[in-house]
Amino acid sequence: MQRQSDLDDILSAVPGYRERLRELREIVLANAIMAGEIPAPTFEEAQRVRFLCDRFTESDLNNISTDEKENATAVLPGSLPERERKNILVAAHVDTIWSANVDHSVSVGTDALVGPGIADNSLGLAVIASLPAILDHLGIRLQNNLVLLGATRSMGKGDLEGLRFFIENAKLPIAAALCIEGLHLGRLSYSCIGMMRGEITVRAPEATDWKQGEATGSLVHIHRILSRILAIPTPQHPKTSIVLGSIITGTAYNISPRKAQLRFEVRSEQAGMVSRIQEQIEEIIEEVNAERDANATFTRIARRKPGGIGFHHPLVKTARKIMGQLNLQPKIAPSTSELSVLLDAGISSLTLGVSKGDNRHELNESVLIDPIFSGLAQIVAMLQAIDGGLCDEDD
Repeated sequence: MQRQSDLDDILSAVPGYRERLRELREIVLANAIMAGEIPAPTFEEAQRVRFLCDRFTESDLNNISTDEKENATAVLPGSLPERERKNILVAAHVDTIWSANVDHSVSVGTDALVGPGIADNSLGLAVIASLPAILDHLGIRLQNNLVLLGATRSMGKGDLEGLRFFIENAKLPIAAALCIEGLHLGRLSYSCIGMMRGEITVRAPEATDWKQGEATGSLVHIHRILSRILAIPTPQHPKTSIVLGSIITGTAYNISPRKAQLRFEVRSEQAGMVSRIQEQIEEIIEEVNAERDANATFTRIARRKPGGIGFHHPLVKTARKIMGQLNLQPKIAPSTSELSVLLDAGISSLTLGVSKGDNRHELNESVLIDPIFSGLAQIVAMLQAIDGGLCDEDD
């Protein structure tokens, strides 16, 4: 059972946190802008990691370090005697989908920040950088250690490599964790669906005689594979889907493409379903290779197992109550990102969003400024509740 009086004290303070945190507008936005204007494509995050470590140093945190995967970590020590402290992790991924060749300028409007990667996940990273100042401004001293992590190699082919390495090698056992994403305020993720992310690449021989129908190149082969994938049955219960992300092929009107690539994702709530669909896709590729003069290959980019802590877990119940104090309607959705690593490790964890925005993964990606302070207030209140033992499953 939760200690209701302690929780009530936190809940009653939440609206006031939101208003007082507006006073830190310049700090939070400056961190978001500075982080956002540093390119950090997956596997090339070093410059943004240095930025985060500099912020940790300015906040006089302990144990500031980077590891073999370039994760940035620091510890804000708790007030309890060292041997009695638990460790609460707050993590945000450092990398973005954008290459260093893209203009990373962030524009500041009256009500929004706009720029590539500002929502995913420059704002989340700014929260990590700003948390020590936020807690200090509110006069909050946690009893337990707050471990801050900027996780590298999360997106795409990074496949959460940074966070996996941290969890497998961290000397500090983690009692509970929050994953921070710039979008979407009200998001409440406490479970992960099974997922497989893959790429199919088709290479066709160079066309030599257009009269023989060879001018279609790799495109006809990728179309054949795509049609057969779409015919794979996907049950609604348990919910299962095949998400077709992109087809990349061709260079000109009059040149038959010799290479085509299909990117896709298979998702399911049921353990084993993703593996069964992957097997069917691999059989389709083998069949097309046998039928046609083509070379189709499959590469698995990422894999997740389904799991979670449950709707009635004290961590989830507390988050719902805090959101209610901020007039937020929880948007419950499973995750396929950092949360999956933490849940696989048996760590009670949530993913929370900081603000609202638009145009995710477009050059004009945006986040609204005013909702940020509700997002920060929910994070502070969650940390207080975790710190006070109000989210422990045995409580």
